[in-house]
Amino acid sequence: MQSQAEILTHLIQSRRSYSPQLLSSNKIDDSIIDQIVENANWAPTHGLTEPWRFTIFSGNGLIELGEFQALWYKENTPTEQFLLAKYEKLKQNPLFCSHVISLGVSLQNKTNIPEIEEIEAVACAVQNMSLTAHAYGVGSLWGSGGVTYQKSANAYFGLEPKDLLLGFLYLGYPKVVSTVGKRTPISTKIRYVK
Repeated sequence: MQSQAEILTHLIQSRRSYSPQLLSSNKIDDSIIDQIVENANWAPTHGLTEPWRFTIFSGNGLIELGEFQALWYKENTPTEQFLLAKYEKLKQNPLFCSHVISLGVSLQNKTNIPEIEEIEAVACAVQNMSLTAHAYGVGSLWGSGGVTYQKSANAYFGLEPKDLLLGFLYLGYPKVVSTVGKRTPISTKIRYVK
């Protein structure tokens, strides 16, 4: 029987990112989505600010999200820089998925907590979501395209003007078997002070 540490290590090392085109739009059960966001809620957070704010898109919401991003791109891109292929990709990408979750940071008015720590807390929440999805056999991708980082899009995602949108977690059952991961040895990235 595997220990909890062995199971966790396996999940971390076998998790992969899947582009939306590699995901199936077959619906993920609501109970799994609920568990994914519940586990996000248990990420570490300085001062217990719990700054993560999510909007969960599914069904017709995926069409609405795609249309919103494509229209935003069209309206905010100079004519000479507008690419029809990018417009279509923004419109279509959510439709490959079962769910897409927007990843927002609610910035608090606490002066003792730096903004970067709120962003880091949301990043930890997203890692919890990705690992939970993987544990259920669901593929994911944290994407930062489209309207990510555009304050003018905040209201659509239920965010205040001061808040941040860090991207989207695309979720769906993988259509392909994941590849074997590669990392350079950790020994090249650490040093010890004893």
